[in-house]
Amino acid sequence: MKKSQLQKYIKEEIIEILSEATPEDVEAQKELNKELEKTKELTKDLDLNEEEDAEPSDADLKKKDSVSTLSNKLQQTTTEMKQVVKKWKEAEGAEKDKLLSRLKELTKIKKELEGLL
Repeated sequence: MKKSQLQKYIKEEIIEILSEATPEDVEAQKELNKELEKTKELTKDLDLNEEEDAEPSDADLKKKDSVSTLSNKLQQTTTEMKQVVKKWKEAEGAEKDKLLSRLKELTKIKKELEGLL
């Protein structure tokens, strides 16, 4: 079978399979695609939250790391502190208290990193 004949055969098969789909199948697939998009966005949000929540443990901080690694960690902590401060300025009530405690934790981490440098 020549390549052009094979391509023609494959196209015909695809068209035949797709033409068999009923309107209900098409609607079901559209709904499924919408749900998959929502799931994708929620997963992405979760990943971002987990990255924000990740902080070095005491054991990580006490390791003998290179100056560049410690500097990197300090830079990341400072960046996170800036983000939390922005959120804190806009927050109200219990959320503001939660962000304040997070800032205190980050300040403690920052001081430890500066001490190691």
